[in-house]
Amino acid sequence: MSFILLYIEFFKIGVFAVGGGLATLPFLFNMANDIYSFIRQANWISTEQISNFIAIAQCSPGAIGVNVAVQTGYQYGLQTGYQYGGIAGGILAALGLICPAVIVISAIAKTLQSIKDKKITVRIFSGLRPAAAGLLAAAGWGVCLLAFYNSKGIAWHEIFLWPECLISLTIFILIIKFNWHPIIYIAIGAAAGIAMGFL
Repeated sequence: MSFILLYIEFFKIGVFAVGGGLATLPFLFNMANDIYSFIRQANWISTEQISNFIAIAQCSPGAIGVNVAVQTGYQYGLQTGYQYGGIAGGILAALGLICPAVIVISAIAKTLQSIKDKKITVRIFSGLRPAAAGLLAAAGWGVCLLAFYNSKGIAWHEIFLWPECLISLTIFILIIKFNWHPIIYIAIGAAAGIAMGFL
C-alpha cells in the first residue's frame, strides 16, 4: 500500500463523479461494500462510517464529497496502520478527488466560449445531465438506506429503523412549519440521537 494508491482511487472517483460532491457518494458506498470492482480496495471503510462521515460533512463547511474524502483518507490510515492515512492521507484523498475537475476545467476554460454552441458540445452536456441526476438519485437512495433500513430485520416491522424514521419525519415537519436556522435542526437531530443512545 502507498500514498500513490490512495491518490489513484480517489482520482478515479473524481473522474466519474459528474454532478458535484453528492455524486461521489455512490462510489464511496461501493468502496465500503465492494458492489463493483471499480474500487480495487474493498472495505477501506464501513457503511456505518460512511453514514457518520456524511453527517459530519453536511455540518462542515465545504463540498460534501471533499469532506467525506478527507475523513476517509484520514480514518483509513488510523485503522489499518498502513503507511498512509492520518492528516497526510486526508489531504491526499481530497487532492485525488478534486484534481480531475481542475484538469478538465483548465483544459476547456479557454475554448468553452468558442465551442459552447456547437452541436457536439450541446449533446455532451445533454448526456451529462441525466448521468448527474442518476448519481444524485443513487446518493439519495444510499443515504436513505443508511438512515432508515435495518439489514438485520427479519419481520416486516423490523426492516425499518423506526426511531430514525420518526426523527427524520419530525425534522421534516419542523422545516416546513418554521423558518429556523439550519443549525437548530442539526442540533435537534444530534440531541435526539444522543437521547436514543441513552434509551
